[in-house]
Amino acid sequence: MPIELKAYPFDFTKRQSSHSSLPNNTRHPVVIVGGGVAGLTAAVALARQGIPSVVIEADDTVCYGSRAICISRRSLEIFERIGAVDAILAKGLAWTGGRSYYRDTEVLHFTMPHDENQKLPPMINIQQYYLEEFLVQAAERYPELIDIRWGAKVTGVQNEADGVRLNIVEAEQTYRLEADWVLASDGGRSLMREALGLQLEGTAYEGRYVIADIALESALPTERLAWFDPPSNPGSTLLMHKQPDNIWRIDYQLRDDEDPEEAVKPENVLPRVQAHLEMIGETGRWEPLWITVYKANALTLGKYRHGRVLFAGDAAHLVPIFGVRGANSSIDDADNLSWKLASVIKGHAHESLLDSYSGERVFAARENLKSGMKSTEFMAPPTFAFKLMREAVLNLSVDTPAIRSLINPRQTSAIAYTGSSLNAPGSEDSAFIGGPPAGTVLSNVPLTLWRKGLDGTPTHLGDQIKAGQFLVLHFCTEGRAAAGLAAAVAKLQSCQLPVRLALLSREPAAEASDCDFLLDAQGTAFGLYDATPGTSYILRPDGYVLGRWRTTSGNTLEQAIRACLKGASNQQELA
Repeated sequence: MPIELKAYPFDFTKRQSSHSSLPNNTRHPVVIVGGGVAGLTAAVALARQGIPSVVIEADDTVCYGSRAICISRRSLEIFERIGAVDAILAKGLAWTGGRSYYRDTEVLHFTMPHDENQKLPPMINIQQYYLEEFLVQAAERYPELIDIRWGAKVTGVQNEADGVRLNIVEAEQTYRLEADWVLASDGGRSLMREALGLQLEGTAYEGRYVIADIALESALPTERLAWFDPPSNPGSTLLMHKQPDNIWRIDYQLRDDEDPEEAVKPENVLPRVQAHLEMIGETGRWEPLWITVYKANALTLGKYRHGRVLFAGDAAHLVPIFGVRGANSSIDDADNLSWKLASVIKGHAHESLLDSYSGERVFAARENLKSGMKSTEFMAPPTFAFKLMREAVLNLSVDTPAIRSLINPRQTSAIAYTGSSLNAPGSEDSAFIGGPPAGTVLSNVPLTLWRKGLDGTPTHLGDQIKAGQFLVLHFCTEGRAAAGLAAAVAKLQSCQLPVRLALLSREPAAEASDCDFLLDAQGTAFGLYDATPGTSYILRPDGYVLGRWRTTSGNTLEQAIRACLKGASNQQELA
């Protein structure tokens, strides 16, 4: 008798498009093809900046099954900026580290970077269907700006110099959409990629993993658990992650002589899961919910901008699951692209700024692929030589602690764009011995925010990064800005450019100011940023450092922001 998989404890509500009649041929600023994590994140991020979009999603529900589950602090910071983080944090399970075992001996206990300066946990576990559901709910708060067309499919693409024309099938009817820009985030089997004749390049691994979700009540803590050659599954590698709703994700490697089609059948999977649960002392009742097979790929497009079509997420790159870089890199894609695309649409930036999206995110993908490939080659050795090396490391690690760092899975972290063409040419990085240089993500720190007429409010520096806005962060004494700084910011604002000035001081402000004042009473921010009174940082809308200076003029800051908005190489003056 066939073994039945139980249903997830989640309401996969079938959704319908919001429009009641066949859409007309109105031209749209942005059409997003694919309503997964990348597409929904981009839609909400654009809406926060006042940019409308149409999302074309082939399914009529959020995703089903076991997909991405580990969401990094960097991704949570992005979700916080777009107003979607509260529900995600409330449902997700935070964790800070994990353990690895060789057979039945613990050989590694690692922790991820985390200290009292951080507002958010280094990682949470949450099923992708919850993530998409909470992003849909965030999108529904912008009914005038986000139009999600459920059950709609793209059947044809014309990528022209002045825009993109898409043929759509929805509710058994065909119509055409015209867009100034299209974001292609339609997954690993991207129709948009195929329609434009593009191919991913890189490495496809032969090793396969079975992925199984099971319902199990367990007192085990939330942490990453890995076993190499466990007695329950000799010759295999096995991973376990706790998820909300008492669901556990179990991944185990198939041996080279196993047929994937046979290995994924429940009657073959369940005994191996049972054997492992018994090995770790879990004797309670459990039920299978989902079983599939996974093959690691390390692939990317050579560039992500193709005329008026911009690729993101799995449509742009496929990253091995080890190190949890897949969904997290997709979220970073959407964050990087959304402020640049909004700037172009609003007329604040030249469209060559979008070339920097491709440059930065292709670089990030290649860095993620390098790390993912190292992890994959250790987790599932592709050759006999790799197997010998891994066995040597694991055997030595039992008695040699110094070797154990080689087992560390190296979880995802924000990629540094230190070679980005957007980094301010005059940034004085060489004048600093610490702090985040141009092209890196800001360091978070707790502060007290003062606004004119308001009492001090506890905050974090990351909270000052607002959708679509540059932040000029000026370290000073008693809240006094350097001469000309406020005037330069006001000048940019008068040109409708999205720039804010925040003053940061160890001492309370001597006088009221129209700009935000951040009190760093303990001097923590001054230390983290290697700052002295007069130091200025410019932070991009995605929280990356554009440039920094020991002392600077308003003219220097103005030129840095204007140069960024002109894009990577274009020197045309903005209107």
